[in-house]
Amino acid sequence: MFHDLPEPVRARMAELEARDARDRKDGTPRMQRLRQIPPETGRFLALLAAAAPPGLIVEVGTSAGYSTLWLALAARESRRKVLTFELLPEKAALARETFRTAGVEDVVTLVEGDALVNLKELSGIGLAFVDLEKELYLPVYEVLVPRLVPGGWLVADNLINLAKALGPFRERALADARADATVVPVGNGLLLARKPASG
Repeated sequence: MFHDLPEPVRARMAELEARDARDRKDGTPRMQRLRQIPPETGRFLALLAAAAPPGLIVEVGTSAGYSTLWLALAARESRRKVLTFELLPEKAALARETFRTAGVEDVVTLVEGDALVNLKELSGIGLAFVDLEKELYLPVYEVLVPRLVPGGWLVADNLINLAKALGPFRERALADARADATVVPVGNGLLLARKPASG
């Protein structure tokens, strides 16, 4: 399924990929850039989400919704929903346009606001994807891990290209007895943390 993307999804992904590439070259201020995952990370994320145990798919850091589209494809295949959080109003507006034009509004709910506040209300998460300001990785991780279902996954981006900034987060996750974790060299480097199915 992930090799033959629906045309509205493919078209919107191409638009966002082109904009992201421009943002990285033309001096767009950092907070205005999309800073989205590369396609190979998206495909890996979709495969993992489709195979994750039953439960909600959660994303923290929507940006313009590129990674959300990959998660939405997995959600549609596995008959579940994606709940995604974005703090910046201008990026939330772009994400809403993405979900509308790509035709995934039926499986995606966007929450505009502080994820750390809203995540505390959740439970039963099958997979969580974290890609936001790096100083927030650790507090978001601490909120999410107890809310994963047995066998559930937490995935965090940028563990290789931003290894220094994410060093404390990486050390905490790899040493955390509540989950089995490793870093894989996909895209900019992903931390994969899985809550044991038992024990």
